[in-house]
Amino acid sequence: MLSSLYVSAVLAASLSAVTAQTFQRLGTCPTLGCVLPPDQQDFLPGQQFDIRFEVHAPKNGSEAFNGGVPDDKFTATISKDGRSPKTISSFFKISEPAIEKWTFSWFEDLFAKDAKTPSVVNVASKVYRRVALYEPGTYTVTLKYYSGKTTTATWAVRPLATKKKAKNVIFFIGDGMTTNMITAARLLAHKTVNGKYQSLLQLDKFPVLGHQMTHSIDSFITDSANSASALYSGHKSTVNAMGVYADSSPDAFDDPKVETIVELLKRIWGSAWGAVSTAFIADATPIALTAHTRLRSQYGALIEQALNGVTNYSWPSAGGPDAYFGGGAEQFLPGPGSYKGKDYYAEFAKHGYSVSLNKTGLLAAPNNKKALGIFCKSNLPVWLDRNIFPENTKKLNNTPSGASGTATDLPGLKDMTLKAIDVLHTRAGKGGFFLMAEAASIDKQMHVLDYERALGDLLELDDTVQATIAKLKALGELEETLIVVSADHGHGFDVFGSSDTKYMAAQDDDRAKRDAIGVYLNSGLSQYTSPPPSGNVSYGTGPNFPLNWDPRYVIAAGLGANPDHREQYGVDKSGPRVPAEPVTDDDEDYYVNPTDRPHGFVVNGTLPTDQAQGVHSLTDVPVYAMGPCQDSFGGTYSNIDVFYKMAECLGLGQPTNKTITDKGRRH
Repeated sequence: MLSSLYVSAVLAASLSAVTAQTFQRLGTCPTLGCVLPPDQQDFLPGQQFDIRFEVHAPKNGSEAFNGGVPDDKFTATISKDGRSPKTISSFFKISEPAIEKWTFSWFEDLFAKDAKTPSVVNVASKVYRRVALYEPGTYTVTLKYYSGKTTTATWAVRPLATKKKAKNVIFFIGDGMTTNMITAARLLAHKTVNGKYQSLLQLDKFPVLGHQMTHSIDSFITDSANSASALYSGHKSTVNAMGVYADSSPDAFDDPKVETIVELLKRIWGSAWGAVSTAFIADATPIALTAHTRLRSQYGALIEQALNGVTNYSWPSAGGPDAYFGGGAEQFLPGPGSYKGKDYYAEFAKHGYSVSLNKTGLLAAPNNKKALGIFCKSNLPVWLDRNIFPENTKKLNNTPSGASGTATDLPGLKDMTLKAIDVLHTRAGKGGFFLMAEAASIDKQMHVLDYERALGDLLELDDTVQATIAKLKALGELEETLIVVSADHGHGFDVFGSSDTKYMAAQDDDRAKRDAIGVYLNSGLSQYTSPPPSGNVSYGTGPNFPLNWDPRYVIAAGLGANPDHREQYGVDKSGPRVPAEPVTDDDEDYYVNPTDRPHGFVVNGTLPTDQAQGVHSLTDVPVYAMGPCQDSFGGTYSNIDVFYKMAECLGLGQPTNKTITDKGRRH
């Protein structure tokens, strides 16, 4: 289905090794013999995956070996619980694949990069496609190469889970959302009297709270692609990769794959599924439900995968989403952004989808048909600009039809989520449904240090969760639906005081401006929940949002990692901020944007000077749960365990490769 993609010989951005930090040869392969999936991986019984072996022969550099000639006579075996090992082909009863060979290069460190002296590596490889392990236990995979060298991987197959305990799962992801952000959002939207909140977030009312660790397989700071891979498949991956273990091959789509939760649900139970996002729908978090690539930027090809599956590797298809709502018209309009230039509105329509390009069309779409809704180019405008400063949305040339002009009549996260539930509930039948709904711009606005816009989208998420619970109750589905709310990673954000915006603007130098920040006793109380002074604009956006987005005294907040920027705190009414810019278009260094926050003071950055935005952090992120299996989500655990907890609740750990019949279904 997907043509081979040439990838730069320098793979440092997407391939990494555990023995190095800045540059890495292959993230899951510290030796010259590579087993993918690598050591210490977990599997769901019956979950389908690929196995790749690589033998590396560096021609130069500190690892130079065997004159750059890889061993293509390597052998590999697998054994269960200490039993006699068998060859891979005999164990899985499949044909022995052909040897593949290729060459890649990488920089060993920053000195090699500065000197432009890459290390060249020749590779011999085999890949075994679409296998599965059905019996719980411990499996040992052994690769032997170069007349005596050995690489061993130990895999664990988790216990069987054949009973479906929840009919439906709704998984909300606040992209980049941390406990600190939730705390700040509560402060903005909910009033306190003498230190006691008079109302709470919907998240505060969930019966179970846990925390997940977000680091990836080969780095302790993750991106949204491989964190989504962990959440949806139970397998950690590499930055930029999802649904695969990143290998060193030149084709970003042939890496060893692993089955995702919606592919399992479709194959085993015939369930309906959907994805909703305030980002473009080909962005990492929504697209990772069906994506299998180490290069998340191949947006057009990934939309093709979502609709038709990975047909050139006979990979099990998730059957196309039943509800698919978000932005990203560039990947659907015929042209350079879509796969092979095709019209993907038409492609989805050929598969029986209704197609909506605005909120009115979305709400009118029939619930008994598969539904596609693409409402703008790129990401949806954030909640704050759609609802409080709508003039900012009129500056955008983002119509989903491809015509020039601004997308109007935009839905929000709540509109899309509730409609998706209607479609999935109608279409699901006994198989139930799975829905992922993402508040994407919590992350996107944190990256650009626009805290009010990020927190506005977090409050939109909380409002959507509240409306979802009411919707499920009205449909009679609440007791049979597991609701999980979590994040894919965090940012180093926190509130440390307040700021007097009027006083700061009146000061002439940076040190005097910092006197406007109130800490401890002088931080005072939130003014976001009080009506604005007489004559000022009142923002009547509902009980779950601030009454005043622009008080005199605002939160003083920041990130642990940021570029050079100017900070004055408070909301920017003119639109999302751009904190740092290059001096010239071809400059790779970023400096304080002279037009951003002109009344603030300069804050020196903590990141490399080629970084224009803040970056993700190591922090654990919360997991809220209610419904069937809720108690299993308490405690602290790896992000992969979110998948296994949902999969166990959905009865996806099966003892055979046969699709479960209606007789065996719970519903």
